[in-house]
Amino acid sequence: MQYYLGVDIGSVSSNFVLLDEKLKLQEKVYMRTNGNPVEAIKKGYYKISNNMTSDKLIRGVGCTGSGRTLASILLGADIVKNEITAHGIAASYLYPGVRTIIEIGGQDSKLIILKDEVIQDFAMNTVCAAGTGSFIDQQAARLNIPISDFGDTAATSSQAVRIAGRCGVFAESDMIHKQQMGYPVSDILMGLCEALVRNYLNNLGKGKKIEAPIVFQGGVAANKGIKLAFEKILKMPVDVPEYYNVMGAVGVAILAKEAVSKSGKTNFRGHNFIQTGDFASNSFECKGCPNYCEVAMIKRDGKVLAYSGDKCGKWETTLHNLAVV
Repeated sequence: MQYYLGVDIGSVSSNFVLLDEKLKLQEKVYMRTNGNPVEAIKKGYYKISNNMTSDKLIRGVGCTGSGRTLASILLGADIVKNEITAHGIAASYLYPGVRTIIEIGGQDSKLIILKDEVIQDFAMNTVCAAGTGSFIDQQAARLNIPISDFGDTAATSSQAVRIAGRCGVFAESDMIHKQQMGYPVSDILMGLCEALVRNYLNNLGKGKKIEAPIVFQGGVAANKGIKLAFEKILKMPVDVPEYYNVMGAVGVAILAKEAVSKSGKTNFRGHNFIQTGDFASNSFECKGCPNYCEVAMIKRDGKVLAYSGDKCGKWETTLHNLAVV
């Protein structure tokens, strides 16, 4: 059996999947990036390929996420795509006819509008922390509630408390005030879920027509309280995929199969290249023009693999480097 490897390297999590020839998910790895994407790529690849008898079984590789350039350099990708495209492809494959994709991760959130399985519009929020997984993690820790219990506890609420959710700072202070007034924790948590959903819809959904079918993916989709809040406010059912937290990786794995089918070959570098090499990265300021670009340089065993970050392409074109779209 041959596989297609999908890799999604984000600021919080790094996700890896293996799809078979029929695009059925066979293996998945969801792990923390921990601020070191190079090490995350090496560890993630080792975990997902550990049961393979040969790296020749990997027929194609696709990369996405904020660390997609780095991942493509280390692994040898056949296709590199942005997160919007990757999430759209995965949702459309699993839910034909999907019209709206809600994606909330650890540090950002996205809203994707589709028609006839083609992306028509999208919005991203990478600035405000309110509504992201990291903010929910912080509030769970402050209330001494395991993050795995957050959604289930919120779902037991009989009457959600109104929480100001326009800003993470205001939401936290409002929660503390409601605690001091003696409201049940479940009502406060459900109130926070609804506040975060209102914030999401006010920021990303402004001016956009949200229609069913709706798919909710990303790490925060595990939170039952957030799902219920979306359904209550939108007055529409919301579907959560079985592999909600690795949908970006699933999307680029599907695209990798298409790319390899067209080219007839793969750029995958192989197990030895990834696991035995000593990878390092640093940066320097290019003074070739007034832009003064901060150029990132990736090395393996002291040899430069690729450059990125230069606006004019002066450094990138000096070495073979997969174009990122």
